[in-house]
Order: sequence, then structure tokens, then C-alpha cells
Amino acid sequence: MAREKVLAGHAVKRLRRRLGLTQAAMAETLDISPSYLNLIERNQRSLPAGLLVELAERYDFDARALAAGEPGGGADAVRRRLGDPMFADIDIDRAEVEEWLAAAPGGVEAFARAFDRIGGGGGVSAAPAATGDDPSTAVRREIERWRNHFPDLDAAAEAIADDLRLVAADLYGALVERLRVRHGLAIRILPVEVMPDLLRRLDLHARQLQLSERLDPSARTFALAFQLAQLEARTEIEALARGAGFSDRAAERLFRRHLASYFAAAIMMPYARFLRACEATGYDVDILQRRFGAGFEQVAHRLTTLQRVGARGLAFFMIRIDRAGQSSKRFAGASQSPLVEGEARCPLWRLHHAFDRAGHAVTQLVELEDGARWFTIARAVTAQGGAVGAGANVVAAEFAIGLGVAAGQAGALAAARGVDLDGAATPIGAGCRMCHRSACPQRSAPPAGRALLVNERERGVSAWGFAGD
Repeated sequence: MAREKVLAGHAVKRLRRRLGLTQAAMAETLDISPSYLNLIERNQRSLPAGLLVELAERYDFDARALAAGEPGGGADAVRRRLGDPMFADIDIDRAEVEEWLAAAPGGVEAFARAFDRIGGGGGVSAAPAATGDDPSTAVRREIERWRNHFPDLDAAAEAIADDLRLVAADLYGALVERLRVRHGLAIRILPVEVMPDLLRRLDLHARQLQLSERLDPSARTFALAFQLAQLEARTEIEALARGAGFSDRAAERLFRRHLASYFAAAIMMPYARFLRACEATGYDVDILQRRFGAGFEQVAHRLTTLQRVGARGLAFFMIRIDRAGQSSKRFAGASQSPLVEGEARCPLWRLHHAFDRAGHAVTQLVELEDGARWFTIARAVTAQGGAVGAGANVVAAEFAIGLGVAAGQAGALAAARGVDLDGAATPIGAGCRMCHRSACPQRSAPPAGRALLVNERERGVSAWGFAGD
């Protein structure tokens, strides 16, 4: 069988420009002619395997970036955008989209950014934040631009974690001592009556970091590490925040908070030690929680960050939803999984089932319309101190955390033992409006951009019939 050609012109051009090289300079180091490199960048020649290896060795080019580097997220992402109702009267098939990508990658990227900026429903671009974005969207795009891996923060946090190990075996105790000795901050645990609406407060007048008694041990440790990040990683965080170029002050503050949280998690789960533990345990989240004194959500988030050059972990994605299906955290990381994109999710994905199985992980092998298969793990968690009301009317905040990796990588997971990763998978979509699977009994609405077909003489498995490709 002939192998599919790899057209990677956009990714190669972006790499060259990031390095500040001319075509002639890069061609010389790769021992090819500038005209040949020009053809590759224009997608008029495929990228040979030998040249891909050469790019990886000389410029640390990650081959997994090829799909992510496609303009607009690639053909499938562009087609999802074109599925918006505003394009319903235009018949554009996949072949035309692929021709467009090959002939005018810059135009495709410009279309994708413009579409996402005006709030189109199918947008999945990982482009840098646009000035028209709301703060959370702008921050998420900046995080995904880095693939949620910040090497400078990891290196600095790892150095501090090594210092803390010399002080005490107990990380919490070592953090208390460092904040007291180096920064003159005392730690005080206060009752709920004193801090009814707060979990953490820095009182500079009293030189105290005050924590609510609602926080469990892992959350208390994280709060101390977060405070240390604000004090000792200020330079690194400032540099990253300035580099993001946010026009909105709220977005910049949200991004700073994410970076401080990243640093705190990296202190609790130092990169090298955490990756070794992942590989030794088969990425067993329960064991990792106990070994590093962290919560399920903290470990899940950390798993999406393991992209250090020369020491990469599996490419996980993570999503957090509430019972209404609304997402409050989405990290695609290096996985570039479409499962974290969009505002709607498929009800056949058992992410939603985790709420009914508190304390238990729900695993599932799923397959998307394009044939991509993912092994997913879902578990319900209760937010730290996230309760309101009194007596019988107390309402605690609940979330479902979804983790996943490409099925081809899932063989290394303890959670996937005994699962036939090449066997039958649950067919799911990206929400009914973006899904074109027919005869789905769970369908709630026809796909966007498809003509609705109504037959009064027949009733299919799905109540929604629609025109095909």
C-alpha cells in the first residue's frame, strides 16, 4: 500500500521563520537546494522521512507538530467551521478544502482566525489571542500556543523542589519554613466562620498567608506553592505575560494566575521525578496522587504538561465540565485532540457518566468521525471549599475531569490493561451540530449546514434526517 504523502510546508516555514533563517541558510544546513525547500514550503513537494529526521535532529522539530501546525487546524477543523449555518448555501466538499490548504495556507489561516474572532461555532484555532476575544478565550489560546508546557517555569520549580527536599521530607513543612525564613510570612489556618467566602488570603499587614480550614492537605500544599510562585518565579511569569501581548488587563491577570498554578504544580510534582513515576506506574493516577500528595485534578492537569525536549511523556488532554456540560478547563496540550474543542460534547462519551460513579474512574475507547481513536478516563471531583448554603440546602460544586490519549499511545497505561485498543470503539462526535453521523439514536439536532429531510411515511432510529455529503 502506498504511504500517504506528508505535506508540511506551513509547519516547516513557521519553524524556519521562528529560527530567523532564510531559505538559503536552512537549505544549506539540511544539504538540499533552496528551490527544493521552497517547493516543500509551498506544499508542492512532500516532506521525505529522511528530511523529517534531519529537521528533528538539527532543530528539535517535533514530528507530532505536523498535524497541529496545519493552517486553521487542518482540513477537519476547517470543514467544521464551514459547517456553520452562514455557509449552508455553499457546497464545499473535503477535496476542495484540501486543495485550498495546499494552494493558499495563509489564506486558510486568515479565514480561521477571522471566523474564530467573530465567535463562529466551529472554531478550533490555536492561534495567538486576538484582541476581540473574551479574557478566558484569549488566555486559553495563549496556553495552547505553548501546548501548556513552560520549560523555564519547570526548570525553576524543579530547582526549588530539590532545595525543599533537603529541608524536610514533608513538602508542606518545607514550604512553611521557606516562606517563614525567606519571605517573613507565617501560615495560619482559619475557621470557616472567619473566612466564610475565601479559601486563601495574603495579609501583608500581618505578614500572614491565611488558609481556610476547608482545604484538604493537597490543596493546602498547593496554596503554599502558589504563594511561593508569586514570590520566587515573578521574573519568569512576568516575561511570559509580557510576551503574550494581551490588550486586556483581565486576560493578563488570568494568564499570570495560570502560570503561578503551573509553577505550584511543578513544585509538588517536579518534572523529572514525576515523569519517571508516570512511566514506572503506567500513568496510574491513583498511585501518582499518593506518591506526590496531590489531588486527582492536580495530577490530571500535570499530565498535560509533559513535553520537555528529550524527555516527553504521553500527549494527554484534559477537560473539566459541570453537570450542565459546561467546560471550565480545557487543555489540549500536545495531543491537539478535538475532544476539548467547542462548547458541546457528545452524550455518548462517558465523561458525563462520571457524576454517577463518585470516586470511580470511567474508561472508554471512542472513535471520532475522521477515524481518530482515543482512550479516555473520566472521574468526578468535588471542588475544594466550593459549597454554598446551610443545612439541608448546602450545594457543593461538582465537576467531571476527562483525561485522554490517542489510542495508539494508550498501551502504556495501567488503566487500559485488558482493553483491546484495536477493537470496537464507541462512535462519537463533537456535539450534534458538528456531527454528521446518521442513524444516531441520541441525536438532539441536525448538523449545521445540512438540509433537513422530513419523511412523513417513515421514522428512523433518529428523529433527524439530513442530506448527506
